Amino acid sequence: MRVHKLTFAAMAVAAGLTLTACQNGEDGAAQGPAPAAPAASTPSSSGGGSSAGSANQGSGKGSTGTSSNGKGTAAGTGSGDSAKGGKCRTDDLEITASESTVGGDAEGTVAVQLKNRGSGDCTLSEYAGVDVKTSAGSLSAKRTGEHPGPAVLKKGTSVYFGVNYPLNTSGGSGVRITGLVVTPPDETKSVSLAWPGAATLPVTDGSGSPIKVGPIGSAGQGG
Repeated sequence: MRVHKLTFAAMAVAAGLTLTACQNGEDGAAQGPAPAAPAASTPSSSGGGSSAGSANQGSGKGSTGTSSNGKGTAAGTGSGDSAKGGKCRTDDLEITASESTVGGDAEGTVAVQLKNRGSGDCTLSEYAGVDVKTSAGSLSAKRTGEHPGPAVLKKGTSVYFGVNYPLNTSGGSGVRITGLVVTPPDETKSVSLAWPGAATLPVTDGSGSPIKVGPIGSAGQGG
């Protein structure tokens, strides 16, 4: 009987220890996540915030950059070019021509006016292209060879250059002039104008154009 009692007692003690261990394990399991949660949430919050911030910043810059580069850059370049005296465009110029021959001159003169009607200042290089239309065909004006350098044309102001042509003093009918074509410096778009000068040119041997064009600024208002 004593042996059986000891056995049962030992079993009871073992059972008690097992139950205690289980309870301690359950308590540990219940308490374990509690300290682990703050430890996990801290890097998660920090890492998540940093990642989200980077993503938002990257997305914002990319979107803004594309929008600005797609539209803003063009507007910004135009504005900048005007402020710095960018090239004068044909569409921004009002081009007119007037007779400016002074009595007693050996040659006739037509003054071509270029008025800046654009949004800002612009720059004109030395020579415009000039073609005179006649009944015998078109004559391209030759440059006089002067080199004054580029000219800045301020918004709303005008500059002039001269077109010189031989006067028909032969008494003959000569060659009838039918029009004037002006192409601003460094442009490909031209403007056709009525010819304001003498009606005819003297007949030549055809060895070269008798028309000459001066640089921008070579003629003044009215002559």
